[in-house]
Amino acid sequence: METKYLNDAIIGNKQLVASYTEKGELLRLFYSSPDYKQFVDYMYAGLKINDSGFINLYNDINNQYNQYYTKDTNILNTEIKNTYFNLKVKQLDFVPIKENVLVRRYTFINENTIDLDVKFLIHSKLLSNDNNFVSAKKIKNGILQYTHDYSLAIVSKNEKVYSHQINDTISNIHTGTIQDKDYIGMSHDSSVSYNIGVLKPNEEKVVETYIYINDNSKIYKLDDIEDKVDKIRKIDFEKELINTKKYWNKYVKDHTKLELKENTNQDKKVKNIYNRTILLYPLLMNETSGGISASIEIDENLTQCGRYAYCWPRDAVFITKALDILAMEKETEKFYKNFCKNTQSKSGMWEQRFYTDGRLAPCWGYQIDETASVVYGVYDHYERTKNEKFLKDTLKMCEKAIHFLQKYVAQIMNIKEEKDIVKKELEEDYKDKLDKIPVSYDIWEMHEGINLYSIASIFGAYQAMFKIYEIIEKDKENLNSRLKQESINKNKEIMQNQLEIMKKYVLENLYDNEAKTFVRNVEDRKMDVSMIGAVVPFNMFSPKEKKILNTVEKINLTLRTYTGGYKRFEGDHYRNGNPWTITTLWMALYYIEIKKYKEAKECLNFVVSSSTEHGFLAEQVDNNTMKSSWVIGLGWAHAMFILVLEKLMNK
Repeated sequence: METKYLNDAIIGNKQLVASYTEKGELLRLFYSSPDYKQFVDYMYAGLKINDSGFINLYNDINNQYNQYYTKDTNILNTEIKNTYFNLKVKQLDFVPIKENVLVRRYTFINENTIDLDVKFLIHSKLLSNDNNFVSAKKIKNGILQYTHDYSLAIVSKNEKVYSHQINDTISNIHTGTIQDKDYIGMSHDSSVSYNIGVLKPNEEKVVETYIYINDNSKIYKLDDIEDKVDKIRKIDFEKELINTKKYWNKYVKDHTKLELKENTNQDKKVKNIYNRTILLYPLLMNETSGGISASIEIDENLTQCGRYAYCWPRDAVFITKALDILAMEKETEKFYKNFCKNTQSKSGMWEQRFYTDGRLAPCWGYQIDETASVVYGVYDHYERTKNEKFLKDTLKMCEKAIHFLQKYVAQIMNIKEEKDIVKKELEEDYKDKLDKIPVSYDIWEMHEGINLYSIASIFGAYQAMFKIYEIIEKDKENLNSRLKQESINKNKEIMQNQLEIMKKYVLENLYDNEAKTFVRNVEDRKMDVSMIGAVVPFNMFSPKEKKILNTVEKINLTLRTYTGGYKRFEGDHYRNGNPWTITTLWMALYYIEIKKYKEAKECLNFVVSSSTEHGFLAEQVDNNTMKSSWVIGLGWAHAMFILVLEKLMNK
């Protein structure tokens, strides 16, 4: 597969999601969820003008580009002008709300003083493997690329196919002339062309195309697939465009809950990010399961990372906090009541990450904060909604998680009391499986051991569970069993004991008495922004404790870059060791806690200034160019932005 890291623009509906470069090239096409599966290796559109060769619309030295979204929508517009021939192409892409099809309209405008004879070509290669080989067949007004599992059709609404090539297109597409005697063949890539004809000066012509993905497990007969494609061709473009625009405009209006000013350019950027966040989140969520993808994928070949298009419970918990602020409470509830319940292990823990449909994704270790974060998140959602039924519906899930956390704490803190039933259960669980319970990776998934952030997350989960019990115990009907009350009392006793032990452990083992600062783990003394998690959000320590103030001072000395952003930790070399949006906004949340609003706004402004023109936030910011770098449209980054924005507005 081609290496293509950055998704500059994202569109879609609740099942079909597409991503693009800033030049309008389709990079990825996902169906029927935002993380699985991805079909497109590449899909080039191009022109043959008069006697030219293939002019790639997305990569030609003579092309100029301008891209923008239709206001408050997921409708993407890309304007491409070829300055050599003075031909302008307006490309409009959108996914209708109720039709799982990518609709693309091309408007060709001759801005030259001479006639232009134009052919329009599409060259498509799909992803495949030995068990799902791609073949292709010419169909009415287009081509059908098919495998055992799925089929993908590229068709025009009204334009007849001028020429096509099923096999070996790669060898001659550069000429702009394709031809094949075969109507069907075996090839991962195929192409089709349409004759736009001769355009007089100032004349324009519109071509509408549709990209449709068929699930062959539901419809597999060729005639039936072609019938479905023919129905797709009859979609009323203008009607669907109007309906899609109305839908997203209303969606933004319904979920705009913060009164934002637009007096300055910076204000307008903030508003742009805010609205884009509202429009991004439905494209990351699995409507059926409630799972939330961290982002649209950026590195299928694992060249730089372990991939991103999965649901980490931890990331999703931060995102649900933002969803609640944006009046997306139903989506939050579906995440906890559906996705979390269905992905929780029998032991009570959650693994590192999942596909958004709930299936276990590739993992490389255990992270205890994934489990702790869910319990914390459940109560945080209650705090927003005051929905006691939600707490009752998730009580057993949270208790199972707490029980697992108790076992974990008993292990790492080496609790040895004879009456410690938790410790005994732990040893019984693992004696036939492992020599010891696995220790946790840190939040950055790099260090395996005992980490301050991980312990703080458990501390936060226990505090949340105490508050959950406080509410549950008020409902006497819910506590109609003496055994139930005894179980709650026992749980509370264990948690209270472990809270004291954890805090004592942190002060004795994760505090540097010489430097007078906390340290991130028991094996090194590196500064790490995640240590702020012990204050925000988990409240293990108060924000103005001297130990915390000293730690923050050293974080500023070691991790704050000259541009104003914050690196994750000392010696961070991942992707050139740039500052991260998440960490910078995390510092903003801390400054808000201690009422240093000037510093908080500086952190926010750093992130806002580095946002993309479309309003997307990336994982990192290039420290040299101050532009977005790596994983554009990161759900967690957008969540932290919303959290900071709300707190600053309510200060």
